[in-house]
Amino acid sequence: MTYVVAEPCIGVKDHACVDVCPVDCFYEGKDQILIHPDECIDCGACEPECPVDAIFAADAVPAQWESYTAKNAEPFQGGQELPKSQKKADWEADKETEGTLANTYYKEYPPKG
Repeated sequence: MTYVVAEPCIGVKDHACVDVCPVDCFYEGKDQILIHPDECIDCGACEPECPVDAIFAADAVPAQWESYTAKNAEPFQGGQELPKSQKKADWEADKETEGTLANTYYKEYPPKG
């Protein structure tokens, strides 16, 4: 089993989950953070850290977000080279720096709320 990041992450990408992951299995997807299913050790440390409740054990993903299980796995099965997710402080610092991954992301996906 692995963990899956679902729809509530889109427009948020808080990165608190990245800070607590002991194996650095988080990567930057186009619209959300992704968990590499082969690197995740199923420790569950990330799940309670997510401020928008977007992380679920693969066997507990709510029905409306079941498609996110495949969305999390497909980039890694297809051999895509995704950037590793930054720690939260680094991500936050990069938000205002033109051309960075964080800056580009928030231009395309304005923060929710």
